[in-house]
Amino acid sequence: MVEIKTDASLDAMRAAGRVVAQALTAVREAAAVGVTLGALDETARAVLREAGAGSPFLDYHPAWAPTPFPAVICASVNDAIVHGIPGSYRLHDGDLVSIDCGAVLDGWVGDAAVSFTVGRARPDDLRLIDKANEALEAGIAAAVVGNRIGDIAHAIGRVCRSAGYGIPGGFGGHGVGRTMHEDPGVPNEGRAGRGLPLRHGMVLAIEPMLIGSGTDRHFTARDGWTVRTLDSSRAAHAEHTVAITDDGPRILTAL
Repeated sequence: MVEIKTDASLDAMRAAGRVVAQALTAVREAAAVGVTLGALDETARAVLREAGAGSPFLDYHPAWAPTPFPAVICASVNDAIVHGIPGSYRLHDGDLVSIDCGAVLDGWVGDAAVSFTVGRARPDDLRLIDKANEALEAGIAAAVVGNRIGDIAHAIGRVCRSAGYGIPGGFGGHGVGRTMHEDPGVPNEGRAGRGLPLRHGMVLAIEPMLIGSGTDRHFTARDGWTVRTLDSSRAAHAEHTVAITDDGPRILTAL
């Protein structure tokens, strides 16, 4: 069931989204060669704590996962697409890092992700990140009243495929509200004009995920969480929580 939010609820969700944006900014600023992913998680925890916010990631335990998620960020490096568990890994020169973060404030959830490089960047990684951001922007531009979920999916997929990148099947965006994952699902590839009509008050997490080699193949690592590319190619992830409004898309997780 898709919940339609009131304008007051959208304002409350914007407050949660702002905390997410602050956490992602702090993590990106702290990321440097030699810093552990666990330290980046601590950076995000400090931002959430200062804001009086909770984490929808910490202890999240869907049916398919063997254990609850142990952190407030997903930290996915190089061939990790999403759901990487932050720990003792120290960032290396040239790493491609994707950080996904959420916040719960006054009962409302915000969810966003950003990809960036550490140290000397590979040109191919910069292009991959640029296209992930371009795909996100295209998806947001399609998130307007009168369009359908398929229009968002088509816009994202067109950017990814035209650039020669892969799209991991089975992963995509979702509704957001009182919980992190609500209806409807938002695929990263699809047919324009199909799917649920978009209405004022719907809130969606739009999140393209790109595989650099062009393959769609991936697997879940032995930790039961981290999703990796099958051919060890690099991946990038970008995400915003977006409200559908009569005045156009409203990005709730902008800084």
